[in-house]
Amino acid sequence: MHKQVILKPIITEKSSMLGSENKYVFKVLKSCNKIEIKKAIEDTFNVKVVAVNTLNVRAKAKRMGKHEGTTSSWKKAVVSLVSGNKIDDFEKLV
Repeated sequence: MHKQVILKPIITEKSSMLGSENKYVFKVLKSCNKIEIKKAIEDTFNVKVVAVNTLNVRAKAKRMGKHEGTTSSWKKAVVSLVSGNKIDDFEKLV
């Protein structure tokens, strides 16, 4: 069940800078809540989670020539860990 909650890590310049603050960013299922995300991170990576902040990323309108469409909306989770804990090889999880 926990593998299904966490879809993939988000590795950007901004999320890499959060690594120094012991925070990690993940793409998660839209239907899951903060408690489910916390349990999934703790069980999967064997770390202690202090806080989980979530936000819904809205779909954006896109055009390719005369064709129009939208990107998918998704949920982002910023997970704060206890000092001393870290997720090893976070960049290699993609």
